[in-house]
Amino acid sequence: MSLYQHARDGNVERLRDAMGSDSAAVRRRAAEFLGEVGDGTEQATVDALLRAATDDEDEEVRGAAVDALDELGDGALEQLLSELTGTTGSEAEWVTARKFARALQADRPELRMAAANALGRLDDASGLSHLVDALDDDDPRVRLRAAQACGTFADPRAVPGLTARLDDEPRVRRAAANALGGIGTDQALAALLDLLDEPDESLRRIAAGALGKANNPEPVEPLARALGDESAVVRNAAVYSIIELLSNVPTQQSHAVRDRVVSELKSADDETVVEPLVEILTDGQQSRQRRNAAWILGRVAEPDTELAVEALAEALADDDAQTAQFAATSLKNLGGPVVEDRLLDRLGTEHPEDARAKAVFVLGQVGGQETLNRLEDLTDDESSAVRKRVFSAVSKLRAGGP
Repeated sequence: MSLYQHARDGNVERLRDAMGSDSAAVRRRAAEFLGEVGDGTEQATVDALLRAATDDEDEEVRGAAVDALDELGDGALEQLLSELTGTTGSEAEWVTARKFARALQADRPELRMAAANALGRLDDASGLSHLVDALDDDDPRVRLRAAQACGTFADPRAVPGLTARLDDEPRVRRAAANALGGIGTDQALAALLDLLDEPDESLRRIAAGALGKANNPEPVEPLARALGDESAVVRNAAVYSIIELLSNVPTQQSHAVRDRVVSELKSADDETVVEPLVEILTDGQQSRQRRNAAWILGRVAEPDTELAVEALAEALADDDAQTAQFAATSLKNLGGPVVEDRLLDRLGTEHPEDARAKAVFVLGQVGGQETLNRLEDLTDDESSAVRKRVFSAVSKLRAGGP
């Protein structure tokens, strides 16, 4: 049976047995799983990880064991720190930021790794400066955990140190990029712009996903270029960030940013742009992002893109009135037979009154003879809101257009 299955079943005993494997890869994975499913109050599990953290011949196994003990809680981590320093828990008094900071100067890298993990868990800002210093540690495993810990503080003071780590080895670079994205200041995000051109897909994804937090339009063009990325994950992250960027930029800049966004998105591949926009519109949790998605779809999608038209038609019944209104405006902008067909399907009384009224309004702008025939049958509709829209739409269509 695989280690994954043992972990899924919560079979901690079998995972502990795997810590004695001849394979370093198996021992490392077993340690990782013990951190996820183990119990910090179960001494046998703690002891197995302590042995691995202090004595295993493979540094990756030692590192995984350190992280697993950290996941098991303060008690397990205190035992590790005591074991590594040769002191008892009561003598060490490790549960203070000062003691952890001192441990960052220890000779053993595993102790420094544990201290960095611990400082990241403490809600004590006094530890941040020590973590920033640890970003220059000689051991990349310590730098990795220091970068991860800096990310938990999301403090702009860590930006210069984290930025310097963007030239480090891959795992450290990814941790630093994640931390900078979490900090999210303009200075932190500016450091991520160049990562959109990196060969490492994960770095491009991190950068694309974080740049939407900017409060200025600088990331628009780099994100638009990322819409042509070979990775679908990066492309999707770029679209999400562009939408988020529209929601974040100051009001006085929003019009200029919208124009740039539309221009860049229209030059990108339709499928690349439309699919994530539809996902935001249909599944997004933030009204401002869904409104922006509805607005942009009407300006970048092709009129016969059924996925976009269907999503906009569904959005006519959105609980957020502005999202519904933007959807109606976008359907009007798109026009064409696909829009007309989808809206005619929504004239039945099984649909909400407001959605039907908006559908009628749009049909009055884009419909043809079939629409006129259908609307004339609705002049006796029980809903006054729908009936009012029907009379107006019919008048426009009989006159030959709006």
